[in-house]
Amino acid sequence: MDDTILETQGLTKEFRGFVAVKGVDLRVRRGHIHALIGPNGAGKTTCFNLLTKFLAPSAGKILFNGQDISSERPAQIARRGIIRSFQISAVFPHLSVLENVRIGLQRKTGLSYHFWRSEKKLHALDEPARALLEQVDLSAFADETTVNLPYGRKRALEIATTLAMEPELMLLDEPTQGMGHEDVDRVTRLIKRVSEGRTILMVEHNMNVVSSIADRITVLARGAVLAEGNYAEVASNAAVMEAYMGSTEGQLQGAHG
Repeated sequence: MDDTILETQGLTKEFRGFVAVKGVDLRVRRGHIHALIGPNGAGKTTCFNLLTKFLAPSAGKILFNGQDISSERPAQIARRGIIRSFQISAVFPHLSVLENVRIGLQRKTGLSYHFWRSEKKLHALDEPARALLEQVDLSAFADETTVNLPYGRKRALEIATTLAMEPELMLLDEPTQGMGHEDVDRVTRLIKRVSEGRTILMVEHNMNVVSSIADRITVLARGAVLAEGNYAEVASNAAVMEAYMGSTEGQLQGAHG
């Protein structure tokens, strides 16, 4: 099987004369954690919206497993196994943690809107739901009402509901944003754990997270690819330091995306 799971060729998005994403060529390798980073306004979120088809590209192609998906709709993209966490996989605050994961499993089995089905049929999903909760260290919270979860645990639940959709490619949009140090460490370890046998493309602003788990990094600046490589390569790139820090002095570790 081809080593490349996702590829963009000349991906471009223009808004009334403003080019937000400019000729981006991106290749994500199967089984890798690939980070998309860049200073504020670099085009990272726009690029994610293009990949998940919440925006239509002005030019260029998006290929998934070698097939052109540039003109497909978001629902078609999801059915292919490209699942964007933390936005698509919103949790229901007044349901239990277990019920939230069960709904994710219902989506995958085509029972999404069959809330009137018998308790017996719904409870048949409890065992796989509990297995997913164990993967993300939420077994102890299974019966807790979701609104009561700490922020970092809610993010872990969102990962569990995404995993319930059996993604071939997970897109994580700023997974550690707004977290304290303890939650950042927990979610970072979680992402590394669930990446086994999967491919992850993530937008992340925390360079400590990126340096610890990303196999490959693409740096965007002003909508275009500025650099690509492993962390050591991009961290020592003078153009990258200039884009982040305004000079070639200082360390990339202190930068925000």
